[in-house]
Amino acid sequence: MRRVLVVGIGSGDPRHVTVQAIEALNRAAVVFEIERGASELTSAREDILRRHVTADFRLVSLAEPRRDRESPEYASAVHDWRSRRADVWERAIERELRDGEEGAFLVWGDPSLYDSTIAVLDEVAGRGRVIFTIDVVPGISSIQALTARHGIVLNRVGGAVLITTGRRLSDHGWPSGVDDLVVMLDAGGAFRRVLDHPCDIYWGAYLGTADELLVAGPLHEVADEIDRIRAQARERKGWIMDCYLLRSRATE
Repeated sequence: MRRVLVVGIGSGDPRHVTVQAIEALNRAAVVFEIERGASELTSAREDILRRHVTADFRLVSLAEPRRDRESPEYASAVHDWRSRRADVWERAIERELRDGEEGAFLVWGDPSLYDSTIAVLDEVAGRGRVIFTIDVVPGISSIQALTARHGIVLNRVGGAVLITTGRRLSDHGWPSGVDDLVVMLDAGGAFRRVLDHPCDIYWGAYLGTADELLVAGPLHEVADEIDRIRAQARERKGWIMDCYLLRSRATE
């Protein structure tokens, strides 16, 4: 039977790749590479493979279907995009992965956190046309990289942490009963929705790479700085990956 490996490779630093991930990649006969616009991400993945994989493997590039980011029906647009990804991946697994072989999909950060790889592969497996098993190898997430670089603990004593998206923060504001809030997938400036909430922000972009950017401080004092740095970085590189922790002062 075919086996598909979903391998978390960290947030950018090749040293984030775990021993378990290295062992899995060295078993893979095929590595499936998703084609994306940012050439730096492709180069980073290839660097990881050069550094850590000594076994022979076949590199198979998969076209990335276009996602409709303007649709007012967000959930429907995501479902449609995942189904079209499943079409591409199903054909590739059937064509490229032989019976008894293992093939790997590389996932930035950890596969369990705001990533669709597992969901897409589950859809492919559920169709029943290609039979395979799925093994997941965890990775260092951008959240772990963020807290490490700022030298902070994610939670406070006995406290909870909510992980959410920039879209939800923009739409709903600061969630009731939440003291510590991690925000991901922010298209830009969602933290301005909560400028009136007394809190500190710990922000990071391109975490684990040579271009890493960090800002921390009271939100109302550093919001403009983050917006400026973020806009300059996006203009310079053409893309950005960032996340941040908002830590309420209301309970102090």
